[in-house]
Amino acid sequence: MSAESALLERTVAARIAGVAVLVVPSVLMRLSGTHPAPVAGMILFGAGVLGSAILLMWAAETARRDMSGALALALLALIAVLPEYAVDLYYAYAAGSKPEYTAYAAANMTGANRLLVGVGWALVVLAFTLGTRRLVASRGHARNGDEAAGEVRRDVRLRRHHRIELGFLAVAAVIAFIPALTGEIGWYVAVILIALYVLYVLRIAKGGGEGEEQPVGIAARLSELPQQTRRLTTAGLFLLGAVVIFACAEPFADSLVDAGSSLGIDRFLLVQWLAPLASEAPELIVAVVFAWRLRDGDAIGALLSSKVNQWTLLVGTLPFAYRLGGGEWSLPLDSRQTEEMLLTAAQTVLGLAILVDLVFQRREAALLFGLFVIQFLLPWQGARLFLSLVYLALGFTVLMMKRDDLAAAMRAVVRPTPRQPDD
Repeated sequence: MSAESALLERTVAARIAGVAVLVVPSVLMRLSGTHPAPVAGMILFGAGVLGSAILLMWAAETARRDMSGALALALLALIAVLPEYAVDLYYAYAAGSKPEYTAYAAANMTGANRLLVGVGWALVVLAFTLGTRRLVASRGHARNGDEAAGEVRRDVRLRRHHRIELGFLAVAAVIAFIPALTGEIGWYVAVILIALYVLYVLRIAKGGGEGEEQPVGIAARLSELPQQTRRLTTAGLFLLGAVVIFACAEPFADSLVDAGSSLGIDRFLLVQWLAPLASEAPELIVAVVFAWRLRDGDAIGALLSSKVNQWTLLVGTLPFAYRLGGGEWSLPLDSRQTEEMLLTAAQTVLGLAILVDLVFQRREAALLFGLFVIQFLLPWQGARLFLSLVYLALGFTVLMMKRDDLAAAMRAVVRPTPRQPDD
């Protein structure tokens, strides 16, 4: 083994050991049957969920070195968001015997989706903007910054093959209004959404592709390891991440609910925002790093694929988890959950409208983030309905202006998108 390879392996081992510090305490508590206080449990098991998300993200990114094709990338993308699925499906499963948990299943799902679009997409634009300014500064154009800035793109751009995701997101966006109108995520909606996800996976397997996205950070270092070491390390990360999320999902979910009572905080809000933040943080960080390195298509494309994943497969599996837990075939939604579902569906329409022309401008990112923040400043019922109307009015107005782009996205759902040099 060369000195360079040995140094690389030591660096990788040190990073993995750093994450182990996050996950080991939570796993040991789970194995020993220890039940910490709610707030302590929320922190410790939350660290375990975060650590499992990091491990699975590293493994999924590294596995691309040994797996080719769009289908493999879709499967790896699914693995990377398993922590989010584990927590949300636990809430749905527990709701079968604990009716009060029904609200938390919907809260976790809507929070994850709105966080992804309202914050994640905006962070990509911010990181890309800072990255372009860094590039301009590095070229030494201090006196004619405007001219230098003109040499690089100002707006985030998707590639043509991302129209596949946009087309499927458009279909899912329409279907998602059914639960908001009926007050339940019905088994029939679940079947349609799961079938839509399967069609999405088959579609990208046939054509389009995801580009030749290269890993970053520790995943890039793992990819440089010798083949046998790399594959063993990747398999070990997958196994460790799966074990950790299996051990931590249930106690973390329960601790969130109990901590809300202990701290006097709305339990619904803790479940809606803190759990998705822990499980999706690694994915958001990777997207931000891509954007910072001016790989904007990879960055926003990864988050767009995650949105399609969550808005189809995640929503579709909730009723079945509820049924397995002892509930009915459809997951009921009370008035607040119905409003949250409507608000999330409306935000999806605006997000789709903004990206459908494959250009994501700074002012559009500011709009998404601003509307996301407003919901915290105006948390009552009327405000959620008003914001839903604002999202829909803006979304449908923009879609009318970009109807040709929407038609192109819908065509990409059923037939291959011609490959272009920039793809």
